[in-house]
Amino acid sequence: MSSMKTYDVLVIGSGGGGKITSPAAKLGLKVACIEKAALGGTCLNRGCIPSKMLIHPADVAEEIKHASKFDIQHNPHLTVNFERLITRISQTVDADSNAIVRGYNKNPNIDLYQGQANFVSDKVVNVAGEQLTADKIFIAVGTRPSIPNIPGLAGTPFMTSTEALRRTTLPKKLIVIGAGYIAVELGHAYGALGSEVHFLVRSGFLRNEDKQVQDEFTRVFSSKYNVHPGCIPKQVDYQNGIFQVTYTDAHGLSQQIKADALLVATGITSNADTLNLVSTGIRMDDKGYIKVNDHLETTVPGVYALGDCIGRYFFRHSVNFEGEYLFHTLFGNSPKRPIQYPPMPHAIFAHPQIAGVGKTEEQLKDEGVDYAVGLNTYKSSAMGMALLSDHGFCKLLIERKSRQILGCHIIGDEASDMIHMVIAFMNKNGTLDDLLNMIYIHPALP
Repeated sequence: MSSMKTYDVLVIGSGGGGKITSPAAKLGLKVACIEKAALGGTCLNRGCIPSKMLIHPADVAEEIKHASKFDIQHNPHLTVNFERLITRISQTVDADSNAIVRGYNKNPNIDLYQGQANFVSDKVVNVAGEQLTADKIFIAVGTRPSIPNIPGLAGTPFMTSTEALRRTTLPKKLIVIGAGYIAVELGHAYGALGSEVHFLVRSGFLRNEDKQVQDEFTRVFSSKYNVHPGCIPKQVDYQNGIFQVTYTDAHGLSQQIKADALLVATGITSNADTLNLVSTGIRMDDKGYIKVNDHLETTVPGVYALGDCIGRYFFRHSVNFEGEYLFHTLFGNSPKRPIQYPPMPHAIFAHPQIAGVGKTEEQLKDEGVDYAVGLNTYKSSAMGMALLSDHGFCKLLIERKSRQILGCHIIGDEASDMIHMVIAFMNKNGTLDDLLNMIYIHPALP
């Protein structure tokens, strides 16, 4: 074992952790960064970026398939060079990841350690036989796909989101186990590009969305893809390149489905369990997420945690916000105040697209808030007429007395762009009157 190396800052994880690594090094602080996989974290390597690079071509394919409704005819056979598409995505992502490595290696204030971090004590971390310590330690180790305990699944070549974004052959038929945003985004991407997709759905799609959005999504999505509701997978078999999933259906009957690919997207689990935190005073909650206070400090002073591994929000935009907060309050001139999250938006890039910010109608009912609903369908707007929209709506939730905007939920084209107008107003404590007093460009979707 080599002697202890001492740093000003130690960052474990190179995804959201990058919001601290480079800025701290720019200040002249000595920074150590530990990463066990490709640099850039989930978002760059196996999340937002490659998935959107796959979903956009899928959306283009979707438009071509339905071009006939605009009186545009095309050759009925849509061909996709899937191998070239995936190779291009992987090469782009890998080049970006390698650029981070080169940048860190060139920076005299950053030492990059590639390997698994293990805590030896509260503020000492072992990586690849080296012992490191720092004045301030930041844990940003993210999450990984959680694998359900289905008999026969282990040992088969099933895909999680990680493999689905790297697979170079388009399966003829794909079974998706799961109904959250990763399941619907990747299932849509494969389905629009030519796979026959079957979703085995236990309770319902996108359970955290506003109920009206869930219902509309389920209606439209079920018309495109094969959706099997109320299913509980019981057994997975794999032989000669074919998966067979045995499941009980909504009526309790045993059914079987076969396909040449299987995607498991049933949730995520914290990577905090990989750090040997038992040898420290850093505490986790009962779900394995790291406990932090309202300054994002763990139960050990001087050790902070951010991003997916604290279990608050699971977005790149949320860890970016947390990283910037930590950097400015600990190293910048910002006052030492508790973190205050502005309204946290999200989007789901399936088809139809979904975006939301603030409370759902169900949450407002539970809280006993006196609210009003403003709901408008796409098809009743001028641009909706141009799009020949047969689905989609915008839904605003307004507090009746103060006219404050409490939430907004959009399902349909450009949802992830349109929502930003409402996010901005909510950030400024805007009211319905602020929205009404604005001049909109006619006939743009907003």
